[in-house]
Amino acid sequence: MILTHVDDILDIPAAEWDALASPAGLYLSHQWLAAQQQDPTAEVHYAVVHDGGHLIAAVPLYVVDTEPNSLYRVHEIVPGRAPARTVLAGARRGYLNAPLLHPRLAPARRREALSHLVTAAGSLASARAAQPWWLYVTDTEAAELAAACGTRPVRLSQDARIPLPGSTFDDYLACLPSKRRVSIRRERRAFAEAEYELRTLRLSECADTAGALLAQLQERHGHSADPAAMAGLLRDQAAGMADTGTVLAAYTDDRMVAFSLHYHHAGTVWLRATGYDYARLRAAHEYFNLVYYLPIEAAYARCATALHLGMESLHAKTLRGAVTSSLWAVQGR
Repeated sequence: MILTHVDDILDIPAAEWDALASPAGLYLSHQWLAAQQQDPTAEVHYAVVHDGGHLIAAVPLYVVDTEPNSLYRVHEIVPGRAPARTVLAGARRGYLNAPLLHPRLAPARRREALSHLVTAAGSLASARAAQPWWLYVTDTEAAELAAACGTRPVRLSQDARIPLPGSTFDDYLACLPSKRRVSIRRERRAFAEAEYELRTLRLSECADTAGALLAQLQERHGHSADPAAMAGLLRDQAAGMADTGTVLAAYTDDRMVAFSLHYHHAGTVWLRATGYDYARLRAAHEYFNLVYYLPIEAAYARCATALHLGMESLHAKTLRGAVTSSLWAVQGR
């Protein structure tokens, strides 16, 4: 095995990277990472392991001096930690992470490849007087990482996704308890009776309007948000992701009052953002339809087998069929 370092993911063929990263999901995909590497708040490198000329393991490594997102500040999410420079191993955005390891590696070779990645993170952290951390790692990977690092994982949160069996929305409903099916049909009926105009848009077409609604959502949950800044983030995301995101939007009087943004990747629809004009909404069913039911319909239309929902609001998500798994922080060595 040969460990090397690359400073620009665009120097790694996208097909080769994604063949390795596909099981890990959108937030470790070549396109997503390429879109994130221009962020001025971190210095990014990529540790890659080849065997016989084939890419068998990889990890992005971010040297972070200033972290604008509080949910990626180690000292705020891991008890007993003081503020410090961090080398963040793996995905830096999206709250879902894993070391990238070829699925057909034999156990001993898998441990060896993982050890190379852990060593790369530790070496970079040492050179930068920083602490290496892996954040929002899923269950199996957290156990492997903890063993490789000689540390114990710290539970951070839970991730949620809705499995989508069959090929239609009715197949999804059939897996739910009868009372929940009745409730969902009622919410969908109320949404239809509200007679919103529904539009499917590219993010570049509506980033400014969606950004203003996203800011309202952030403010409602106690996070100060500037509409212009949120619009800028969405415009940057549209550019970085080659405008592959899909916006599902509800309009009334030719004005957007709610939206959800999702991406289709590796057989899953990934819900990325939502926003609402709370003064103009008519009832809670707008939220349920834009977050769950319309994206589920879109997922079935793309032959996807799951809707990824991420962290928070877990009770509402599990009521609608989501399964959850723990997310962990692991300190590197």
